[in-house]
Formats: sequence, structure tokens, C-alpha cells
Amino acid sequence: MSLVAGVDSSTQACKVVIRDAATGALVRSGRAPHPAGTEVDPAAWWAALLTAFADAGGLDDVEAISVAGQQHGMIVLDAEGRVIRDALLWNDTRSARAARDLIAEVGADDYARRTGVVPVASFTATKLRWLRDEEPDAAARVAAVALPHDWLTWRLRGFGPAGESPLGPVLGELTTDRSDASGTAYWGPNGYDRELFVRALGHDAVLPRVLAPDEAAGRTPDGILVGAGAGDNAAAALGLDAAPGDVVVSIGTSGTVFAVTDAAVADPSGTVAGFADATGRRLPLIATLNAARVLDVTAGLLGVDHDELGRLALEAEPGASGAVLVPYFEGERTPNLPEATASFSGLTLANTTRSSIARAAIEGLLCGLADGLDAVRGQGVEVSRVLLIGGAAQNPAVRHVAAQVFDAPVIVPVPGEYVADGAARQARWALTGERPAWPLEVDAELESRPCGVIREQYARARA
Repeated sequence: MSLVAGVDSSTQACKVVIRDAATGALVRSGRAPHPAGTEVDPAAWWAALLTAFADAGGLDDVEAISVAGQQHGMIVLDAEGRVIRDALLWNDTRSARAARDLIAEVGADDYARRTGVVPVASFTATKLRWLRDEEPDAAARVAAVALPHDWLTWRLRGFGPAGESPLGPVLGELTTDRSDASGTAYWGPNGYDRELFVRALGHDAVLPRVLAPDEAAGRTPDGILVGAGAGDNAAAALGLDAAPGDVVVSIGTSGTVFAVTDAAVADPSGTVAGFADATGRRLPLIATLNAARVLDVTAGLLGVDHDELGRLALEAEPGASGAVLVPYFEGERTPNLPEATASFSGLTLANTTRSSIARAAIEGLLCGLADGLDAVRGQGVEVSRVLLIGGAAQNPAVRHVAAQVFDAPVIVPVPGEYVADGAARQARWALTGERPAWPLEVDAELESRPCGVIREQYARARA
């Protein structure tokens, strides 16, 4: 049996799946936690990766591996390959002012035309400008910039700081892929836009070589083939085998809505990011900062677990009797309101009940994502079905309300690590030269039955 491995180095944890290269059957898996926070020492991700490998039974029988990772995170290296400061993650919003500065200097239309995106605090370019403005001594030392999956792939291949890696600090061996590069705000249809990069950081530096979807980055010191890797959302789309017409709604630490398209998207409003996918197509995407944590905080408020939260929500009528939660607990990315806070509205003596609050939380979470679906559709994207994934998608109340909020059939795949699965598919692709046609297992298919009151009252409250 030929085996391939896929890695999901996400915000919260590192997950590894090892699959049969021929059939896609899961053979074994492993997991290790990541530290909390919006800035993290990348060494913690490397340690978690090694722990997850061990938890998965090791890689001795694995022929190929690919790493998918959280997008946008800024890893800055000095000339010796050492990490200069903790990585700033996608959900670190301190660079919001830097984003506004870059837009003012270049123009939103020009950014969208050149890179497919307009800077927001999540993107790497804004974090580099923040570093230039707030930590100029550190910025001056930057010899290379990498994203989380780039750096982990480099380390897997044996590169890294002198004394800590077999092959040493060869910065020119850093690699990435189209999907992750497209989330930096300095890469576009013509490759890296060096003028935009220098505008952000203040000087030029080594950037990872961008690999094709089926191209190998190299091999580990033990001879395992290493695929190009991908950003987490692009890897999830590949893991789901999503095609044009499919829109993926993912409810994780962040919420994302993304579609696979053949045509590029350039939205000068910045609402829809015109990312690349992991197959050679495009991946127009919106992201929200507030997703599953909306359910976490509401369950904590009510003193229940997620199952009980769902049961309570199903006791309430659609629209929660007028109670509305706009769930911007930690600012928001879509819409771009980094300093916003959450608000309950429409509360009365009659509807301030546990069931209405539970229902309003689920409706608010899904309405924010439905607004994102509208924005993606507004870029000319056709939607034939919604693929609902993430831990929250297993909650019966979330599924029930999703069918009342989204205006397309809702497909719920069986629970899985779709980001890691996408990386495993990519590893198989690099190994054999053929994109695998592994089957997708479906847990539920829900007919769309939109209930207008839910989105109507949410729109009023959001405004």
C-alpha cells in the first residue's frame, strides 16, 4: 500500500492524516495543540508538527507529504534563517491602520487590479507595514518573509537556522504556492509585485518561489517527497473536491465563504478577496473573524454545552421572536470593522429567554456568512449548492437554520479534516502526476427553505 500524508497547521492545532494513495482511505491520524494568541513563535508550530507526526505513528512508510496552513501569518527571517520576532497571525488586527495607509498610498482599485485583493489587517503586507512603523530595528533585519506553510515546508526539507537544521539557512529554498501567495497583498496575476512588497516592508527581501499545484518542493532528509502545500481554505476546497458551482461555508475559528471559479475576481471594495485555489483555478473568498466562537460564548453565557444550545435554539421560532445578535465580538473582517463590538437588539420582556438567545446566536452567525455568500455571488459567481463544513456544522440546529438562511441546497459532508485531506490529495498529485478522484462522503442533504424574517431583521440590526 502506498501512503501519503497531509498536514493542517491551523490556528488552534496541527492535524495530520495519512491516507491510502490509491483509494483515499484513512489509515491513521495525529494531532497536537498550538498555543493561543494572535502572535506565536513559529518554533511552537514546528514542535507541534513533530508531535502530531508521532501521534500519527510516524512517517516511515509515507511516500509523499504536503503542508497546508493558516493564511497570511507573517514570519520574518534574518540572514541566518532565524525568526526575528513572533509571527503575527491572520486574526491580529493591530495592523488595521497600516492597511488604511497602504490603501491611501496605492488606491483600492489599483490594489485589486494588481493583486486581486484590497489590504485589510489580516493580510501579510499590512503586518509588514506595521513592523516597519512600530519595530523599525526588527524590520531592517528582515532578509526573507514566509507564511506558516512555507516555513514548515522549508523546515521539513531540512532547512533552517544553522545548528538547528541539517541543511542550514538557505533562504533561496523557501517555497510557497499560488493560493497562499495570493493572500499576501503583494502577489498577483504577474507574480510578486515587488513595488508593493517594498512599499510595505521598506526594502526588498527573499520571497518564497511559487510552485505549481502538482509541483514538488523537494524531499525531506529521509527521502519523502514534499508537495507544494497550500493555504488552509484552498486546501479545504481541494479536500472537498469542490468544483465551479460549489460554495464552501466553513465554520471554524474564523468563518469563511469561498467558491471555486475559472475567472479571476478583483473587487475594489475589498469585500471579496480574489485568491487563487490549489488546482490552478481561483478562490474568491470572504472571511469573518467571528464564527464558532459565537456559539462558544453564547453557550457559556447560558451555562450549557453546544448540544443543549442547539436544543434550546430549536425551541424558538425563526427570527427568535425579534431578538437579533450581530456577533462582532472581536471586531470584524467582513464587513471590515476591526474595532467593532457585538450587540443584541430587539430584546423585550417576552423574548429575552434562553431559547431566543440561543436561536439569535445561531442566526447571527449564519446571517454574517450569508451576507458573505451574497458578496461572492455579486462578483458573478454562480452558486448551485452550499457545502457546510466545520465543527459547528454537526449541530442539528445549525443545519436546520442554515437551510432557512441560505438560498441554495445545503450539503453537509461527513465530519473530517478537510484541510489536511486537501494536503494529502496534493501530496498524491505530486507523487503520481495525477489529481486523485477520491470520493466525498455526504452526511446530510438539506433542501433550501429560506425564511425571510431572519435575514431581514438581521440586516436592520446590522445597519
